[in-house]
Amino acid sequence: MPSFKTIDDLAVEGKRVLVRVDFNVPMADGRVTDATRIERASATLEELAQKGARVVVLSHFGRPKGKVESSMSLKPIADALAAALPDRKVGFATDCVGDAAEAAVAALGPGEIVLLENLRFHAGEEKNDPAFGDALAKLGDIYVNDAFSCSHRAHASVTGLAERLPKAAGRLMQAELEALQAALEKPERPVAAVIGGAKVSTKLDVLGQLVAKMDFLVIGGGMANTFLHAKGLPVGKSLCEKDLADTARAIMADAEAKGCRILLPEDAVVVTKFEAQAPNRVVAPDAVGAEELIVDVGPATVKTVEASLTDCKTLLWNGPLGAFELDPFDAGTNDVAVSAADLTDAGKLKTVAGGGDTVAALAKAGVLERFSYVSTAGGAFLEWLEGKELPGVAALAD
Repeated sequence: MPSFKTIDDLAVEGKRVLVRVDFNVPMADGRVTDATRIERASATLEELAQKGARVVVLSHFGRPKGKVESSMSLKPIADALAAALPDRKVGFATDCVGDAAEAAVAALGPGEIVLLENLRFHAGEEKNDPAFGDALAKLGDIYVNDAFSCSHRAHASVTGLAERLPKAAGRLMQAELEALQAALEKPERPVAAVIGGAKVSTKLDVLGQLVAKMDFLVIGGGMANTFLHAKGLPVGKSLCEKDLADTARAIMADAEAKGCRILLPEDAVVVTKFEAQAPNRVVAPDAVGAEELIVDVGPATVKTVEASLTDCKTLLWNGPLGAFELDPFDAGTNDVAVSAADLTDAGKLKTVAGGGDTVAALAKAGVLERFSYVSTAGGAFLEWLEGKELPGVAALAD
């Protein structure tokens, strides 16, 4: 991961600072229903405003495909941003380039903030069109990227602006990059990973990267079934990609060669109906019935994982260990998550997690705020786990 400048390296007083954020937030009936992303980004915006910057906020929303769609306007988001920054004057411009944007930016005083209209109302944003990049750059003196979650896209507001203006990472971006470096690039060892989710096929590149870097790898969720099948164990009617058995065996062989211990379920919770509160039993991996489905790891697996974590210094988590959406089949995920959080609270373990289902699972377990860092980046987080270079991060290289 490249070195990068932060807000600490910028002289922003009186300057027009373009800040790329991710305000692609949940909306219903024209109102923001979850302002978490807005509230998290407000720290960077407030700091810049306190330092006397004229803050210009850029974001996309939805997929308008280069056309103006009134249902995807950022106007309701401007109201939510103003609520998150009650001590600041927050304006809104009806376009992100051209006369309306230029007038709104020109009217800004030091410490004032304006949110520009949806970047994706212009096709040039996703195409990284040079003319659109020039039009955006015309509005600012400095560029700050505070949207790691968008940094796997080579869009005009992500890479184009970084090529045209002095640039730095915002506080959210800085925290994300530092957490990811600590978890995978320069971890305190021993380092473990919990990788779950439905399918091996979606995480082949992730697993390939991790077996070379982890000391201990827990594989859970539906993807564990493919590994159990590859070892000749019955999985009944469980979700299983049987055509990837050879791939799973190759991953296990690679892990053994590289000194990475893989932990698969030692026991499993099985049902005959995939529904909440379904009658269930705990079985050994070789005792899954032909009509049964594996929906969670069992208590013996949980104990083994918990014991292993007590010997680790760093934990990377992506994906649940079972069907956490259905009670009580969130138990395995919840128990391990709470144990990891307890170790974090005790200062014994650095915990970094990310991915949509992961965030939801940790929130359900009640530990979202107790992990060292939880990324909400989704696609960007997964691509980082896969070892891919993220264009938005590379563009910030100092």
